[in-house]
Amino acid sequence: MLEVAVIEEPAAAEASLDPMRSRLLAALTEPASAAMLAARLGLPRQKINYHLKELERHGLVELAEERRKGNVTERVYRSTAASYVISPSVLAAVSPDPARSPDQLSARWLLALGSRLVQEVGALLTGASRARRRIATFGIDAQVRFASAADRAAFAEELAQSVATLVSRYHDESAPGGRSHRVVVGLHQIPAAQAGPGTEEAGAETEAEAGAGAGTREAGARAGTREAGAAPDQEDPR
Repeated sequence: MLEVAVIEEPAAAEASLDPMRSRLLAALTEPASAAMLAARLGLPRQKINYHLKELERHGLVELAEERRKGNVTERVYRSTAASYVISPSVLAAVSPDPARSPDQLSARWLLALGSRLVQEVGALLTGASRARRRIATFGIDAQVRFASAADRAAFAEELAQSVATLVSRYHDESAPGGRSHRVVVGLHQIPAAQAGPGTEEAGAETEAEAGAGAGTREAGARAGTREAGAAPDQEDPR
């Protein structure tokens, strides 16, 4: 079972969002048969069987084993992943596009960046899974609490130089009125479909291939940064 699976097909997304089927997906993190699920959830077995077939058709559950009980064969299912993420690609033309209105001070642009991250990394995972390969990625997830808006602006400016040291330098647990912020830095290969013409993206990079290029990670974090001062439409500067 995968830790996380990305849903890229609209029909599969629709199936996963059905309340009954989402309950089954959660229940099937441990293998179970329709009869076992019916007893656990208090639902008719025939109804459980119908939903299981739909989930299996969309690749959200899989057959774990078959058990012979007298003249009856019991089919035991399990979810294909412990959790699922629906890719923005499901929305096709109306999915967020960070290139539409880039603004580093905009929360909506940050949301669009996150949407693109899910879409591109999801595409990489799907391709790597089919090729039975692993992909190389890098991420930083930390929290920092600023004592003032000036410190937040200074942090954003220095982010281009050093992500790892800034978190410990600016985190102030005891600052009166301070607010906790989340900083996420990620590095991943751009899928060929999103790379655009003239690029040489040939597919998912393996972890071994990425080892020699580890020094580019900070450069990836630095790309495109600018001073994060106050903006007219920005929220409370604290």
